[in-house]
Amino acid sequence: MRTWSFAKGHGTLNDFVLIKDRSGMLNPSEDDVRFLCDRRAGIGADGVLRAVKAENMPGWTGPGNPWFMDYRNADGSTAEMCGNGIRVFARWLIEEDLATGDVIEIATRAGSRQVTVRRDGRISAAMGIPQWSAEETRVRMGDREWNGHPVDVGNDHCVVQVGEEELADLDLTQSLELDSRRFPRGANVEFVVDLDPAHVRMRVLERGVGETMSCGTGVVAASLDLRRRADVETAAVTVEVPGGTLTVGFGSDGGATLTGPAVIVARGEVILPDA
Repeated sequence: MRTWSFAKGHGTLNDFVLIKDRSGMLNPSEDDVRFLCDRRAGIGADGVLRAVKAENMPGWTGPGNPWFMDYRNADGSTAEMCGNGIRVFARWLIEEDLATGDVIEIATRAGSRQVTVRRDGRISAAMGIPQWSAEETRVRMGDREWNGHPVDVGNDHCVVQVGEEELADLDLTQSLELDSRRFPRGANVEFVVDLDPAHVRMRVLERGVGETMSCGTGVVAASLDLRRRADVETAAVTVEVPGGTLTVGFGSDGGATLTGPAVIVARGEVILPDA
């Protein structure tokens, strides 16, 4: 029998199970992750965040001292980056006395990311310089078809512009078809409605999860897509998601910063099924 300590947290209702594994000894299997994320048989979450000291993470070539955020999707697959996840991860590190100060360096599969705790309690995460493509790609869902713009935020996204009624009526329990040549590992797909040149509303279908109440990297992708399509260099974009509101600021170098709430709501122990 395996018993693991865990915490549960969310950022705009994008929720995660957090596990401390300093030396990298637990190494959850895909079945373990699926169990932990199961909303009936397990704890329930959109993903698992495992904290490993970077020096103990295979493949990491940067400094060994930071904590590495090993992010797993609810289906057990790995992901390069998670914008809400890294903010929740930082909140948890602080509450567990695993990190101190207002600025924390966190290692991820997309590289090192700096996270800042703001005076108002919100948490900001530096998301690197996202890349937008003007070349559209086709997205299909059932008998519907759209063109979307690819955006790279350390993981792959495709942003599709729709109308208000269409956004509300979308059935995101259906599977999507993407161009496998453009997205060989799949992608998160954001459906967005422009509200003004610095404000969008969004729903998202996350690779390996399904529809979630929020997606931090998706919010960054939608913000950059709005700026590029509108050709307006606004300092910040407000994004409404089903789970709340997030803001994305852009620096002079194109670097994006994601800001919003992040909270820890539970701690406990979980008994995993026999391997």
